[in-house]
Formats: sequence, structure tokens, C-alpha cells
Amino acid sequence: MSKVEKPGRVAFVTGAARGIGAALAERLARDGLRVIAADVLGSVDETAATLRSSGLAVEAARIDLGDLPALEPFMRDLIDRVGRIDVLVNNAGISPKHEGIRAAVDETELGEWQRVIDINLTACFLLVKASLPSMKANKWGRIVNMASQAGRTKSMVAGSHYAASKAGLIGFTRTLAGEVGPFGITANCIAPGRIDTPMASEAGSEVNARYVSTIPVGRIGTPDDVGAAVSYLASDAAGFVTGVCLDLNGGHFMA
Repeated sequence: MSKVEKPGRVAFVTGAARGIGAALAERLARDGLRVIAADVLGSVDETAATLRSSGLAVEAARIDLGDLPALEPFMRDLIDRVGRIDVLVNNAGISPKHEGIRAAVDETELGEWQRVIDINLTACFLLVKASLPSMKANKWGRIVNMASQAGRTKSMVAGSHYAASKAGLIGFTRTLAGEVGPFGITANCIAPGRIDTPMASEAGSEVNARYVSTIPVGRIGTPDDVGAAVSYLASDAAGFVTGVCLDLNGGHFMA
């Protein structure tokens, strides 16, 4: 994408310390947005500093998506400080493994289930809710929620809680798109397949090797592949695209 059509727009990206989130922060900044790169990890400060050293408008914010009561006040304070939120990318998520393997349903503890739902789904709802007044006031907004192939079909790797959270996020996004369209706001999902990230490596090398053998394009995806898709969905050019779940998986799943 070229530079944004209207300078001054602000993007908020969660899970931006590393992997996909860091790539998204960089891509949106190169598109001309001011980017707030948010993460619970302290390394988000270094990520933002590295991007700023390249001349990009990126600043770090520390946020714990598991602390649900704090999220709406956090976003309201942020919007008061920076003036607006135009693009919200709910990228952060967790997918717990036990020695590289998902827990079966009858082995999953309630606390682990609830934490995955809280971070992967409920936190997204709260961040969207807190961002909408700014987007509605400006009559423009782009919401991109990071779902997963695990929310679209049977998962080879992720646990039931992760799959449920991502399927729920897709349903939430479709309902949201129908509500906010009249305000110039779009809401879409991206459902990545296997992407080369630290989270993916937790599954173990043998699991990943088996997965790659089933992908028609013969490789797993990269954070830059996801960045290209988010760049488009966050742009003016995607103003007629809403309620979509974009499968980004090299042909591994087609529907």
C-alpha cells in the first residue's frame, strides 16, 4: 500500500513485541500511520525503539490483555492522549501447549480455558468497544481481528480453547461489521494458517514439519504475508470490504 490518504491516522496493534505483531506495526508505520505498539512483554519497548530508529512513527505501550477491567480505561486514556484511534488490530493471542502438545478437552483445566477466552476473545471485544467512539466521531475506522485457521476448521495443533476463541472472534467480527458499517467503519478477520512465529515454534519441529507437507505452496507463512493483508484491510482502498474472514494459509484450507 502507498502512504495513507489522510495523514495523522493512528493505529493500535496488540501483541506487537515480536512475530506477527511487530511486522504489523512496521508495515502500518511504513504505510504512513502513527502506530501504538502494545504488548505485555517489556521487549515491546525495544521493538518500538528499533522501528523509530528507521524513521518510523512507532511508540510502545504496555498492556496486559488478561487484566480485563483495566482495558477500557486504558484505551480511553490512550485516546485522550493521542487524540484518536483509526485502526485497531487485535493481534495478540495465546495458545498454551504442554511439552509442545495441546491438552485434550478432558485434560484442560478451567483456569487455562478461561484465560485463553479472556485474552483471545473478550479482550478484543473490550478494545473494540473502547475504540468505537473515536472512530464514529471521525466517521472512519478499520478493525482487523486476528482469527486463525483453527477457528475455521479442525485444528492439527491448537487446543479446543484456542479454536473456540478464534471461532468466536469470527462471529463477533461479522456482527460488528453489520453494526458499524453506517459509520464508515469496517471490521474484518484474518485467519492465518501456520506462520513462522515464536508461538508456532512451541508446537515442536516434528509437528511443524508434518504441517508444511500438507500446504500446497510448500511453505509456512511469514509475518510479512500477514502484514500485507492487514495493510490492505486498514486502507481506504478496502472501504467496501467488511465482515470478511480472509483465509491466509497457502492453500492448506479452502472454503
